[in-house]
Amino acid sequence: MNITLRQAILQRVNNKSDDELKEIIEDSIGGEERVLPGLGVLFEIIWQHSEASTQDTIVETLKGHLA
Repeated sequence: MNITLRQAILQRVNNKSDDELKEIIEDSIGGEERVLPGLGVLFEIIWQHSEASTQDTIVETLKGHLA
């Protein structure tokens, strides 16, 4: 059975509690570069399920911290 990286990441976080998800995210931020794809998958889910106004806020926040 072939499993994609995206599927593996989603399986890892499936059925986690709020606290467990928060811990996974916080442990990944600023960590090793190998965890960046996992954060990307999580961000993808957030983006896809956010309203346009929330997406605009995310973009503005990002833009404000890139300067």
